[in-house]
Amino acid sequence: MQRYKNRCAIVTGGGSGIGAAVAERLALEGARVCLVDMDHERLRQQADRISAAGGTVFHERANVCDGDDVARAFSEVVDRWGRLDVLVHSAGIVGVSGVNADAYPLEEFRRVIEVNLTGSFIVCQSALPPMRQRHYGRILLLASMAGKDGNPGMAGYVASKAGVIGLVKGLGKEYASEGITVNALAPAVVATPMNAATDAGVMRQLIEKIPMKRLGTVEEAAAIACWICSDEASFNTGAIFDLSGGRATY
Repeated sequence: MQRYKNRCAIVTGGGSGIGAAVAERLALEGARVCLVDMDHERLRQQADRISAAGGTVFHERANVCDGDDVARAFSEVVDRWGRLDVLVHSAGIVGVSGVNADAYPLEEFRRVIEVNLTGSFIVCQSALPPMRQRHYGRILLLASMAGKDGNPGMAGYVASKAGVIGLVKGLGKEYASEGITVNALAPAVVATPMNAATDAGVMRQLIEKIPMKRLGTVEEAAAIACWICSDEASFNTGAIFDLSGGRATY
């Protein structure tokens, strides 16, 4: 398929995990893709893999919590390719897990909110102007099943992802008449490097909640993400798409 021929995309968190899988699929479906991440070596390796597979890609190191840094990176994309059609924001952290709220460090709570929620707002602010200029855009933020029905012992992560869901609902309505869709993907647990640091007891509890009794894969996440960001999903905005193995049925 070439659903993304002549489209230009930015994928944050594109050096690994869901972001890397989405970026690769976008590129193989014809998009020109910019990978954004903090880890320069991971960015280079993923860009090399996509290039070797025939994709058009470059990468920018940027901190999604820094508005100026994000604006610089996004401007590089628009300057290079003259447009921005798709933003998939996959950068995020889990933070402390397996710790009840009364013992959850305040600074850690603030850090997780800053990366996951404030970072989501920052990247949207930089993506929207070039999209509005062309009256076309697809924004997909990574939420989580944790933000819909809660996970114990992860107060910062749960609150941040619930905030992302609210942000998507608001922005989806704000830009619905401008040819720009804003949606979220809410996975249950997916096998990614980010989840490798999750407390083992918490991880067992999360998998137990999934009727399929397994982790999701990054390939499954990329498949639905690339549909949401395509023209095939043009009547969907402000929506939260589940990827839950049956955990969510509402």
